[in-house]
Amino acid sequence: MQAREINTTPPEIATLAEGLRPDLQQSLAHSRIDPAKLGILQRIILTTDGTLTEILEAFLYEKIRLVKLSEGTVSIAKKLPSLDLDVGHGVIERRVLLQGKISHSNWIYAESLIVPDRLDDRYRERLLKSQESIGRLWLEHRVETYKEIIDSAREPAGSLATHFPISPEDYLLSRTYRVFSGGQPIMMITEKFPEAFFV
Repeated sequence: MQAREINTTPPEIATLAEGLRPDLQQSLAHSRIDPAKLGILQRIILTTDGTLTEILEAFLYEKIRLVKLSEGTVSIAKKLPSLDLDVGHGVIERRVLLQGKISHSNWIYAESLIVPDRLDDRYRERLLKSQESIGRLWLEHRVETYKEIIDSAREPAGSLATHFPISPEDYLLSRTYRVFSGGQPIMMITEKFPEAFFV
């Protein structure tokens, strides 16, 4: 989930990215994704910092539920500058799906690195014990946050294809962002969805 080196951006993509926030311009430069070739909702997902669960519910007209695939505390093996963490710091690794309650379709795969000692005790407990999305818990606990998009990507689905009606050779689009609260980074989240979705 670390940002890639910046590639030279084709002029047409650079022109289309002008006017976006600097972090979004950099993110598109990394991935070489042409925003003009994205569907409207794809572009919204990749370039806005709104709560994804609410965006999906508004578009799909169905409630979204969270399905936890895995969650546990680990000590990081190398420095993680994007979260200002040194070797050995404990983080929560979490992998989830955002799934339609009616359709039972998986719409988003997400993986998170969360710094538990930077969270409010009640928020941390709800995060670990509930089946609510991170975005819904921010609203429930009125957590003031700022999101900084640090990467976007287009990559083969590989083993993640099992969660969607696609093959391993099909592509996923993704965004990775840091979440700040109280002036420090509290988590890093990567959200992925099939390129064929939301066009």
